[in-house]
Amino acid sequence: MSGKEKDLKILQEEMARFRDERDWKKYHDPKNLAMALAVETAELMEIFQWVSNTDSFEEALKNRRKVEEEMADILLYLLSLADVLQINLLDVALEKLKKNKEKYPIAKCKGSYRKYTDL
Repeated sequence: MSGKEKDLKILQEEMARFRDERDWKKYHDPKNLAMALAVETAELMEIFQWVSNTDSFEEALKNRRKVEEEMADILLYLLSLADVLQINLLDVALEKLKKNKEKYPIAKCKGSYRKYTDL
């Protein structure tokens, strides 16, 4: 197990301990965790709502603590969902990145926003 994998596993175990100490496991099913993840993602999006793309950087700096907290909530819910579904996030993320590299070769997509099917 790599250092990064250990760190992720420690965080996942700490989140499970937090949940279990409060007897919340009964609420942590895939549907509820996916919904909680969506809610937290929406809360992050709300920080940038009605702000231009350029101004979003300034907005992130101005609200840095709030952005950090929402990102942490997203990560913790994602780790909880992975825990419940017994998914190794590091493995599947690396696998997906490899797949994306194949779908989006640099020669075809560099500087383009187009989907791989339109390259």
